[in-house]
Amino acid sequence: MITCEGLVKIYKTDEIEVVALQGLNIQIDAGELMAIIGNSGSGKSTFLNILGGLDRPSAGQVKVGDWDLLKITDKQLVDYKRHTVGFIWQNNARNLVSYLTALENVEMPMMLSGKYDPAYAKQLLEWVGLSHRMNNKLQELSGGEQQRVAIAISLANRPRLLLADEPTGSVDTKTADMILSIFQRLNKELGVTIVIVTHDLSMAGKVGRVVAIRDGMTSSEFIARNPSIDGTATGFTSEDHEEYVVLDRAGRLQVPKAYLTALQIDGKASMEFDGEKIMIKAPKGLAADEDAAPITSTVGGKAK
Repeated sequence: MITCEGLVKIYKTDEIEVVALQGLNIQIDAGELMAIIGNSGSGKSTFLNILGGLDRPSAGQVKVGDWDLLKITDKQLVDYKRHTVGFIWQNNARNLVSYLTALENVEMPMMLSGKYDPAYAKQLLEWVGLSHRMNNKLQELSGGEQQRVAIAISLANRPRLLLADEPTGSVDTKTADMILSIFQRLNKELGVTIVIVTHDLSMAGKVGRVVAIRDGMTSSEFIARNPSIDGTATGFTSEDHEEYVVLDRAGRLQVPKAYLTALQIDGKASMEFDGEKIMIKAPKGLAADEDAAPITSTVGGKAK
């Protein structure tokens, strides 16, 4: 569904240049429900904006289905946003029109695209548990209910890809669990690919895969051994997930900074291959050999 190789995004002004993404590599399969985590400034929201057609990539490759987002024209970009992708913001004000009812908010994008389907609009609100609140104005809805209206709106164009930027950032834990359950149901029943950007590590236990981004690059990913489908997962633990560092096509990988610090590796490292394992360690004379950090031989573009 999504392929990114060497994705670069540079923001420029007259006085400053900021590299938000510096060679991001990631692949997301059709029908996945996955999360992207990272500290503020890591580039995760920039990546989501590029997938949503809100920002243009500066270099590299980024494809969503048959769309090449690096080469897409402005006219094609409008078509892409109307028919391929749905977007959910953390800030409800960016999703909703305050003077309309919940149902009217869902119907409006259908009218604008020329595909008005009142029955489908009502069905979307039923899916998110708001069939009894269809005719309520937004000020009559709680924050969690407004966010569920936003989810319904994001599906109004029947997208293949749903993007959510901190969808649970402004709601309580109970509402967050409800929103995640909705995502799981939509992913399972509609087959829509869902990518969630979040700071909330408790969400990571409820999706199949988590990708960590650091300094504008993919640093590692975590595969859930048994992802929770009933909302019972409470956190992100090593017992529930297996961690991988991710290799790009050229065979480059990012070793977690904590590992390098523990081995006193800075700038240079020696590497050995014994037939089964790749050994990375500080150059001789800088650290003891027993500090070697084993990394298993690569399988399927990942190293453990």
